[in-house]
Amino acid sequence: MVPVRATRLRLDPITCDGHGLCAELLPELIALDDWGYPVLLATEIPPHLRAATRRAAAACPKLALTLERTPAGRAVPGRTD
Repeated sequence: MVPVRATRLRLDPITCDGHGLCAELLPELIALDDWGYPVLLATEIPPHLRAATRRAAAACPKLALTLERTPAGRAVPGRTD
């Protein structure tokens, strides 16, 4: 395992008003529940979805989505480069 900085997606359910824009922009990681509020399907963001995740977080009308970097030096399982 190699220490790398991973990026995680966080949702503040108190701030969220359930507009659903995030699920439209990032259906690979966000679904909507029965009331139209987002449910994170995963918190770890794959490298190929990082740009789309940044766009979804920036487009949130309530800024309820944030990206968080893990502390430096944390090993990510399966990473060997």
